[in-house]
Amino acid sequence: MLNPGMILSNRYEIIELIGTGGMSEVYKAKCHKLNRYVAIKVLKPEFSQDTSFVSKFRVEAQSAAGL
Repeated sequence: MLNPGMILSNRYEIIELIGTGGMSEVYKAKCHKLNRYVAIKVLKPEFSQDTSFVSKFRVEAQSAAGL
């Protein structure tokens, strides 16, 4: 779980947890580079060792980023 105020990649400031599911958590964050709010989806640790699952997660993230 990420904590409010935490900074990711020297760019995204975590604001709050906005959703959780069986495989991931979604956070509202502020992108300081683009000065806008974004959603950050974080894979739960228990799924991070499954290379097939991580690959599918990455494809989903890239598809969403293209919207």
